[in-house]
Amino acid sequence: MINGKKIIVVMPAYNAAETLEKTYREIPFDIVDEVILTDDCSRDETVRKAKELGIKEIQVHSRNCGYGGNQKSCYNRALELGADIVVMLHPDYQYTPKLIHSMCYVIANGLYPVVLGSRILGKGALKGGMPMIKYIANRGLTFMQNILMNQKLSEYHTGFRAFSAEVLRTVDYNSNSDDFVFDNQMLAQIFWAGYEIGEITCPTKYFEEASSINLHRSTIYAFGVIRTSFEYRLCKWNLCKSKIFKND
Repeated sequence: MINGKKIIVVMPAYNAAETLEKTYREIPFDIVDEVILTDDCSRDETVRKAKELGIKEIQVHSRNCGYGGNQKSCYNRALELGADIVVMLHPDYQYTPKLIHSMCYVIANGLYPVVLGSRILGKGALKGGMPMIKYIANRGLTFMQNILMNQKLSEYHTGFRAFSAEVLRTVDYNSNSDDFVFDNQMLAQIFWAGYEIGEITCPTKYFEEASSINLHRSTIYAFGVIRTSFEYRLCKWNLCKSKIFKND
């Protein structure tokens, strides 16, 4: 805990058996109270490895629910367990758990209700091996989103995020896509609800075992991002209605 706030790390897992232990061993259990792993029908030994590591909260989907669907299960369970701060950490060791301290202290001390680990602040992305085409796409999509949503994030596409429970209870993330665009929709919902988002510099690692989506899925994701941003702007102008952007 920090300042009496219960911290839960959630790990949406899919075929993470080879990297799970490395990731888990770096989690700072001096402040983290619980870990939840949700397995989305992995075809490897992810669940067995999680049990060997002593992870007590393991959810196993009976069918593949997608990256977004996996996160929904994670956040729903974390809230059920009384989390005050929820950290979403990929178990593929692409992001270092050593930043959990910094991210959680920002939230626990009331500075920001949401904190992202940004690969773009500094030179972490390219230094860590991010392919140039992905870097360019990241920068282009982020530039477009900042204009349409009137924000100044360094990137919208990081998978390392920490949330206050208040934010998770406020935004209707369960109405979002079950696919990869879930991440982007959720950030747009957070801005829609009037919350601010903080960022810290995050080194990253690209290697064979780290999860990554192929070109086809990346293209689908990019169009989903563009659609989300335009939908946000049109809803702000009261020119359309959306199931993910709702007015009280």
